[in-house]
Amino acid sequence: MKVNYQNIRFSLIVFMLVSSLLTTSSAQKPAELVPNFIFYKFDNTPFTNKNLATGKETLFVFFDVTCDHCRQTIETLSSRIDECKQIAVYLITLDDKAAVGNFLKQYGKNLVNKRNVVILRDKKDQFITLFGPRKYPSIFLFSSQKKLLLYDDQDLKLEKFFKIINTSNHEIP
Repeated sequence: MKVNYQNIRFSLIVFMLVSSLLTTSSAQKPAELVPNFIFYKFDNTPFTNKNLATGKETLFVFFDVTCDHCRQTIETLSSRIDECKQIAVYLITLDDKAAVGNFLKQYGKNLVNKRNVVILRDKKDQFITLFGPRKYPSIFLFSSQKKLLLYDDQDLKLEKFFKIINTSNHEIP
C-alpha cells in the first residue's frame, strides 16, 4: 500500500489551522465596559459596580496570593501607588482575608489603608466570567466613563498602565 504523504501533510495543516482558529475564537476577551458585579469587602459588606468611584479612571487588579507574577505586580503597584492618587484602585481576589492580609503585609504594604485602594473578595466567582481575564495577574484600566483603556496580563511592572495614568487628564471628582 502506497502512502500519500501530500494528503497527510495537507490534512495535518488544515487540522492545525482549524485548531488555531478555534482556540483563538474561544479565548476570553476582556470586558469593554465595567460590568455589573457584586464583590465583597473583607467585612462581608457587598460592593457593586454602583459603589465605584465616579469621575475617575479605575484600575482593577485581579490577583492570587500564591502567584509569583501577582507578587511582582502588587510590589510594583505598592512602590508606585503615589502615582495613582487621582484614580480608584480595586484589588480583587478569590482568596480569604487571612491569606490576603499576609500577602499584602509582605508585598503590598503601601496599598493598605490608602483612601483610593479597595480590597475586594470575589466570593461568587464572578470576576472571570464578567471581566474576561486570561490569567493571573490581570490588570484592567477603565476610563472615567467606565470604558476599557487597557488590559494586560503580561505587564508585571505596569509600565503601560503608568504611562496612561501619568499622562491622562484626570477629572476632579
